[in-house]
Amino acid sequence: MSGRLNGKVALVTGASRGIGRATAQLLAREGAAVIVNFAERREAADAVVEDIRRAGGQAVAIQANVADRNEVFAMVEQGFRQFSRIDVLVNNAGILRSGTVQNLTETSIDEVIAVNVKGMIYCIQAVIPKMIERRYGKIINLSSTAGIGSSAPNTTPYALSKAAIIGLTKRVALDLRSHGINVNAICPGFIRTDLISALPAQMIEATVSRTLLGRLGEPDDIAAAVLFLASDDASFITAQVLTVDGGRTDLLSHSG
Repeated sequence: MSGRLNGKVALVTGASRGIGRATAQLLAREGAAVIVNFAERREAADAVVEDIRRAGGQAVAIQANVADRNEVFAMVEQGFRQFSRIDVLVNNAGILRSGTVQNLTETSIDEVIAVNVKGMIYCIQAVIPKMIERRYGKIINLSSTAGIGSSAPNTTPYALSKAAIIGLTKRVALDLRSHGINVNAICPGFIRTDLISALPAQMIEATVSRTLLGRLGEPDDIAAAVLFLASDDASFITAQVLTVDGGRTDLLSHSG
């Protein structure tokens, strides 16, 4: 296989379904060997690997809860043993917890921060030593429009974690500025995933009506943005936030 990532190795967290799955498959089609991370859905992750291999690509599924630092470092070490390098890190794994400032619980706050923020930090810490040695690396963090001014009610824990990811992205880009590593974030809008599909139809329709393009996004829309930032086409782009939301009219002034 050949493409924009020919010869590269990519680690995609939360890659057993949705945006992660679409991203892993696209990066593989573009020539990358892919580490398909999953926390619980082994059968789904194995299916992603099988799809990639059937199409002529290279992939391996590795289980790790990104909220557990030891598991993250073990996953990355296994990835290095398998492929000798990791060129691209796609920090996609994340969870949603509902709530408002009036009813936030310690548990909900701790859970979203552990996975959505600490998990990204652990993954970055695990991959960057060898990226620094090679003076090359692409880190793409999945945030959300919830982190830049979402109007969706009852999502405060999720929104605060996604806002933290934007700040984290800019700080990591600064910290790694002299090592040839590009660090960027993507803020998806409403994307047709299991999470969104489970919402009331009326809510989905209302959100679609506020997009300039008049449709839900697809996982492939986000995967395409990841591919661009992971490729050398984006070699002069770092510390940026790319909003991929179909042009949400209620968020235009907040786009990254």
